[in-house]
Amino acid sequence: MEYKVVPFVASITQQDNAGKAAAQLQALATEYAKEGWEYIRLESVETHVAGDNGCFGIGATPAKTTSVSMAVFRK
Repeated sequence: MEYKVVPFVASITQQDNAGKAAAQLQALATEYAKEGWEYIRLESVETHVAGDNGCFGIGATPAKTTSVSMAVFRK
């Protein structure tokens, strides 16, 4: 079995509802289905983003932990 994992970020506004995000995920699944990939699930991956020291400390940013969504497909 072969797997493909791609990032997924729904793009919605304050006025949109979850239906718009679902439609975007459905469009992604349909796109990959045309290539023979079967949608399995959406996974959340937690990752560490390193901080930046800036220039002599000016503009420095702290490290942070963030979560990204990944769509998983197989064929």
